[in-house]
Amino acid sequence: MIQETIVITQNSSSVAHIAPMGVHISPEAQDEFIILPFRPSTTLNNLLESKTAVINYCDDVRVFAGCLTGRRDWPLKPAEKINGRVLNCALAHTEVELVRVEDDETRPKLFCKAVHTANHAPFKGFNRAQYSVLEAAILISRLNMIPLEKIQAEIDYLRIGLEKTAGDRELEAWGWLMTVIENHIAKEGVYAGNLQGAGSAIAKEGMHTASQSGTGAAKTGINS
Repeated sequence: MIQETIVITQNSSSVAHIAPMGVHISPEAQDEFIILPFRPSTTLNNLLESKTAVINYCDDVRVFAGCLTGRRDWPLKPAEKINGRVLNCALAHTEVELVRVEDDETRPKLFCKAVHTANHAPFKGFNRAQYSVLEAAILISRLNMIPLEKIQAEIDYLRIGLEKTAGDRELEAWGWLMTVIENHIAKEGVYAGNLQGAGSAIAKEGMHTASQSGTGAAKTGINS
């Protein structure tokens, strides 16, 4: 099973790195996790160096979208059993230690074992808008791998659920992602009219703009 999570790692200077990532959970043992960061990535470097990470379960889709659009400055608090950090907005988190590595030139498998799990707030389920943002975030992470026409077709479908069920947080996150598409279109020299609903069009529907700043990008389920 793969769960879309927020993985937080730290380097030797205790600088935290926040990355959306699809984490594999072992069907045989629920305390075993497989993290598959691509090479090169900060998550991979930090995990190999510190041997620890925090897996955060979060229903604020702005964190997923934010990390993909240069907004990584999210409030954190200390982990309880390891030297790490936890998202303040996490509904639950699991602190893990690296057990072994299956090396690979592109995407090593990092096998981790849970050392502590804590619940902070009840999970009330995702609505369709939250699902739409998560799926759109995955598409954004693959802009250089998937034809723009296919991405637009997926975005058009996801927008249906968004428009019917979104709240302010989902609208803000969606706006960030659509702006990335618009910027990609401009960079690649593609006529924006071929891709309906990019950032400027979404803004007309009442999307918010963000004031936070940061760096980074992600791949996989989502991953960096």
